[in-house]
Amino acid sequence: MDKLKEIATQFAINGTVSEIKALGAGFINDTFKVITEGNAPDYILQRKNKNIFPDVPAMMDNICAVTAHLRLKAAEAGDDPDRSVLTVVRTLDGLPYYIDDEGQYWAMCLYIDGSVTYDRADTPALAYMGGAGIGRFQSQLADFPGVLSETIKGFHNIRYRFEQWDRALARDAAGRCASLSEEIGLIESRRRQMLEFHALIESGEIPCRVTHNDTKISNILFDTNGNVLCVIDLDTVMSSSSLYDYGDAIRSYANTGDEDDRDLSRVGLSTEMFKAYTEGYLSQRLDTLTSSETAHMAFSALYITFEQVLRFLMDYIDGDKYYKIQYPEHNLVRTHAQYRLLQSMEQHYSDMCAIVNNYISSHK
Repeated sequence: MDKLKEIATQFAINGTVSEIKALGAGFINDTFKVITEGNAPDYILQRKNKNIFPDVPAMMDNICAVTAHLRLKAAEAGDDPDRSVLTVVRTLDGLPYYIDDEGQYWAMCLYIDGSVTYDRADTPALAYMGGAGIGRFQSQLADFPGVLSETIKGFHNIRYRFEQWDRALARDAAGRCASLSEEIGLIESRRRQMLEFHALIESGEIPCRVTHNDTKISNILFDTNGNVLCVIDLDTVMSSSSLYDYGDAIRSYANTGDEDDRDLSRVGLSTEMFKAYTEGYLSQRLDTLTSSETAHMAFSALYITFEQVLRFLMDYIDGDKYYKIQYPEHNLVRTHAQYRLLQSMEQHYSDMCAIVNNYISSHK
C-alpha cells in the first residue's frame, strides 16, 4: 500500500490519498482505485504491462490524442467531457505516465463517480446500448486528424498471427503439441478463409479507421439509468478496421456462456443479443460505413472469434506466457469454449447476415 501511495502521489491529483484498493480482474494490467479524503475526486491507477505493450509512451500518446479529440466532440454536443470521455491525469512533471524504480510504467485517469459497469450484457436493451456506445465512439473519431502508433504489432492481423502460430508450433515450448492434434487441425482448416477476409483489409477494400480494439461491455461505463457515459480502457486504440471492434463485441455480448466456460453446452450464439447489439451499433454507424464493411459485418464476428481461438491455443502451446491463467489448463479451456462459440456462429451465419441486411434495408 505504501508503494502504491508513493506512486499515486507522483501524479497531479487533488486531495489526499486515504486508500488504494485493487479493482477488476483484467488479463493484462493491474488496476487500482485511488480513494481520496473529503470531496476530492477519486482516480484509477494502472500498471501498464510493458511485456504486452512494449512502447508505453507511444500507447499513452495515442490515448492522449484520441481523448483530446473526443473531448472536443463532447463539448460540441453539450456533454460534460469529464464524464463522457476518459480524463488522463498527468504526472507532476507533465507526462502521461510514471516510471517507478523497478522500471514499471504507471498511468492514471479520473474516476467517473456514479458510473456503472457490467461484466456481461444480460438483456437485449443493454446490448443495444453497448452497440450504440461503440458506434458513437467510432463516429466521433471518424474525422480524427492524426496518425496513431501501432502499440501492439499485428493486433488483429491474422496473417501476422499465423506467422506467430507457425513459430509456436515449431518450437513447441511446453511440449503440448502432440496432445493437441485435433485443436491444431481446427485452426488449420480455416486458415485460407481467414486470410481471404484479411486480404480485403490489406487491399483497402475494407478501410482502416480509428478503433478501440477491445469492445467488451466492461470497457463501457453506464449511468444509473442505463445510458452510456464513457468508453474506457483505451490501451489498444489504434488504426484498424471498424469491423474488428464490431466482431469482438459480438464475441462477448452474444455468447450465451462464459469466455472460459467449462460447460460447453452453455456456450453458443444468442441471435437475440446479436440483433440487439447490431441494431444499436448501426443506429450510430450506418451512414458512415461502406457497403463492403456492412457486407462483412457478420463474418467479422467469426473472424475475431477464430482469432481468439488461435491466440488462446497458441499461448497454451507456448507455456501460458501472454494471458493470466488461474489453473494450468485455463488457456485450453478458453480455446474449447471459444471454438464452441465459433461453431455456433457458423451454424447461425445466414441468420446473422439476414439481421444485418434487414436493418440496413429498413433504414435506408
